[in-house]
Amino acid sequence: MNPTRRTLLKASAMLLATTGGLARAQEPFPNKPLRYVVPVSAGGGSDLIGRTVADRWGRVLGQSIVVENQAGGGGVIACQMTAKAAADGYSLMQGYVATHGTNPATRNVPYDPVKDFTAVGMIGATPNVLVVGANVPATTLEAFIAYARKQPGAVAYGSAGPGSLTHLTMELFAQQMKLQMTHAAYRGVAPAFNDLIGGQTQAMFPGLSAALPHIRSGRVRPLAVTGHARHPLLKDTPTLEEAGLKGFDAMQWYGVVGPPGIPANVVARLNSTLNTVLKSPDLADKLSAEALQPMPMTPDQFRRYIADEVNRWGKLARDRGIRLDM
Repeated sequence: MNPTRRTLLKASAMLLATTGGLARAQEPFPNKPLRYVVPVSAGGGSDLIGRTVADRWGRVLGQSIVVENQAGGGGVIACQMTAKAAADGYSLMQGYVATHGTNPATRNVPYDPVKDFTAVGMIGATPNVLVVGANVPATTLEAFIAYARKQPGAVAYGSAGPGSLTHLTMELFAQQMKLQMTHAAYRGVAPAFNDLIGGQTQAMFPGLSAALPHIRSGRVRPLAVTGHARHPLLKDTPTLEEAGLKGFDAMQWYGVVGPPGIPANVVARLNSTLNTVLKSPDLADKLSAEALQPMPMTPDQFRRYIADEVNRWGKLARDRGIRLDM
């Protein structure tokens, strides 16, 4: 082949590659199904939230969103998979308070919850609620604080495990109220409730959705909730802020993240459509079983929220000497 013909063919190939790339760049997003990783096993509340949001979000986007459950390592496997995915907006993950808050604050995880992800948007949150067993002689928050102060170290509280939100929220409460209580860690919130109801422990700070059946049955008593406002499902239960604990807004939250470097226009499209879904009364009704209240945010607001969570729980973990190995 003569040099001139070789040069022309090379130039033609480069032109085709360039124009093909431009054409793909100009294609509307999305033009194929999206993958949505939920970092827990199928069947729980987090999975329900993910599938409910993905179904409605897909309708707004005009493409199906395929939910993939990827449990393992407390969300580490899902986080690593997502962080290494193509940054095209088609691979997303449901990050939540453990994967992008409490775990990075208390453990050595192989990812940075802020730098290794693109924050797409918040989904929503449910408060934690301070509950005591029916045998505890305290019907108000003030009475419980007095009860715990009278017997330093004698009051035991349960948690869903070391470093869990149920653990850290109670540690934050004890720190602010200068209480000495004994931590009893369980493998999940269900056995922790069993011992609370049975009287082996006296208090706990679970998420509201997990606590509601036991509150409604009268087996545990709610004293206060986290967050800035009373929850509509517990209208008679005051917030901790009402009791004078300012900034006590620990929440079980869920949001959407993707790999780093997703183009800004794709992030904007994902965020605007997600927020459209979150504003639907139908979604709020569907997620009421999880006591979850939608919290639309911009990508930048959600990125700052994640950073603040890691900083908040990291400081508490350092102050209270909580450091765990994966």
